[in-house]
Amino acid sequence: MSATVSTSGSGKRIPIYPDAQLHPATPRSSLRIAALAWPILVGQLAVIANGVIDTAMTSRFSATDLAALALGASVYISVFVGLNGVLQALGPVVGHLYGAGRLKDVGKELKQGAWLAVAMTVVGSLGLCFPQPLLSLAHASPELAEKSTLYLRTLALALPATLGFRIYGALNTAIGRPKMLMVLQVGGPLLKLPLNALFIFGGFGLPALGGPGCALATATIAWLTFLVAIVVLRFDASYRQFGIFGTGFVRPQWTALRELLKLGIPMGLSYLIEVTAFAFMALFIARLGANAVAGHQIIANFATVLYMLPLSIASATGTLVAQALGATDAKQARHIAAAGIRMAAIVSVTIGCIVWLARDLIVRAYTPNEAIIASALPLFVFIAFYQLFDSVQVTTAFVLRAYKVAVIPTVIYAVALWGVGLGGGYLLGLDPYGISPDALKGAAGFWMGNSASLALVAAGLLMYLRVVQRNYR
Repeated sequence: MSATVSTSGSGKRIPIYPDAQLHPATPRSSLRIAALAWPILVGQLAVIANGVIDTAMTSRFSATDLAALALGASVYISVFVGLNGVLQALGPVVGHLYGAGRLKDVGKELKQGAWLAVAMTVVGSLGLCFPQPLLSLAHASPELAEKSTLYLRTLALALPATLGFRIYGALNTAIGRPKMLMVLQVGGPLLKLPLNALFIFGGFGLPALGGPGCALATATIAWLTFLVAIVVLRFDASYRQFGIFGTGFVRPQWTALRELLKLGIPMGLSYLIEVTAFAFMALFIARLGANAVAGHQIIANFATVLYMLPLSIASATGTLVAQALGATDAKQARHIAAAGIRMAAIVSVTIGCIVWLARDLIVRAYTPNEAIIASALPLFVFIAFYQLFDSVQVTTAFVLRAYKVAVIPTVIYAVALWGVGLGGGYLLGLDPYGISPDALKGAAGFWMGNSASLALVAAGLLMYLRVVQRNYR
């Protein structure tokens, strides 16, 4: 494998892997993945820590506010993740350009991504400001619906900054510099604790807002981190090679936007399908009462924390595969993909066993409420064994995106997660026909359906990856 590539027309050779940690001489792909994955993991855990802090602090305010947080967060995630997924198309596109040594083209793609983020902000803000159609599915009380609506409308203020920061994140991950992203992400939880305490419980003349106070803290932090990211891109010398600033105003270009949308729309849909499977679980479980949905929220939140480890491995694997493909080394790309999927599976099985053994300590760290604890504990069995399926499917999905393949995976997600996962969970959990076993009635039925659907997704994506790799040119 060549470590350099000629730039078009200049004859100058630019390193494909400028960062030492990604140099192709590194003896094992797993080591390269780990070197890139750990800062991604730290950054993602910092982001998720904000949700953990929200859940833990709101649970100490009231069960109603925790339920409102669960409903509001479910709707927000559904909106944000779909939009964010479209922007994530920048990752494989920039990865290919970076692997090929086309550094100036990276800046051009980022500017088109910024135009795309503006459009996504308009669409997302409308959904957050008018969430009643989704909230109505929960049959929530007027108080619960009011608090959830206020939570979502406050988060609409954060959306422009959050999507803008995603562009910064996509760039740094694609070029193998996740530490630059990690530093800003770690600062979020440090601000979240005092801001949450102020806005949730009140103080210094401010009223106690409860659950919606979390959204106000989130919006404040989102704008701070976004502004810092802009300053870093503008003044850090290491980014000058991409021509992000100082290259003049660039209008939206349909050719570049079409490429991003061609990959980004199915990516966004796949993210949306995956997240709405969880979101609608919360909406349907809310019909069973505040304690049931609060218990589900704790398990869902902890499952999200665990998901960050395979997600970081998946992101690192996808980045290295995209760079290898950009450098026209399909053999190396296949080797990296296999190493990443194997690593994610082994790590997740280990964590699943640990979680099962420590389940009581974990749930009590979230809340002292015995009724909520009783609702949450039985669900840990699903977290313990579905980790394997989740880790394999997410890593395989990121590898496929590195190959710029996203349509068929989206179809697989839709059939499995919506059909088997959500549909099967509805039949088992709410038991409209009286056929569900007692052990699977309630929230457990929804988690069983979701686990089975993830197993189908993992198997389907693995088989399709083999087809893509065999036919790749």
